[in-house]
Amino acid sequence: METPLTLPARQIERLARNLHVGEWLVENERPLATLLGSCVAVCLYDTGASLGGMNHFLLPTRKRSNALDDDSLLAGDACMTALFNGMIARGASRHRMKAKVFGGGAVIATSSNVMAIGERNAAFAREWLENERIPLVASDLNGPWARKVLLVPNTGEAYCRRIPSAMLGTQRIEEEAQAWADKQRHPPAKNVELF
Repeated sequence: METPLTLPARQIERLARNLHVGEWLVENERPLATLLGSCVAVCLYDTGASLGGMNHFLLPTRKRSNALDDDSLLAGDACMTALFNGMIARGASRHRMKAKVFGGGAVIATSSNVMAIGERNAAFAREWLENERIPLVASDLNGPWARKVLLVPNTGEAYCRRIPSAMLGTQRIEEEAQAWADKQRHPPAKNVELF
């Protein structure tokens, strides 16, 4: 069988283990995949140990106490700690670890005076990696896209496919509705009388 790196991205995607929000995985060989909107996925890898992992978090930090519960891995602070510790437990070395980060898209509408959740997630991931002194070697963050992300764990190779956000479609619908409303307020002059 071919190694995942020599396969096309579509075949790698078929072999991948899928992560959902609040999950993390560490693997030697089997590719990892996730689908992101405003969430962020951090890929950590150590090529010296032929090991990589990925997480998928919804919010930057927990609002509640430090007690772990079923929802704690939805937050970046808990999910990053779990992924990092999982990498170390499987033989990774902190000084060889590198990171790739994806997601944080503006796929849900927020009020303009509040920083969007995607931006907050992306900022948290960058800050966490900087605090842990793990080099961020590649990223695809923010913007109006959802993303499909694949990681080949033993090499650290990552693939990211941008997917147009539904919010863009919603924005266009709102613009067309506004144009229709404007037209109704100022109808064109009629040349024909309707009966």
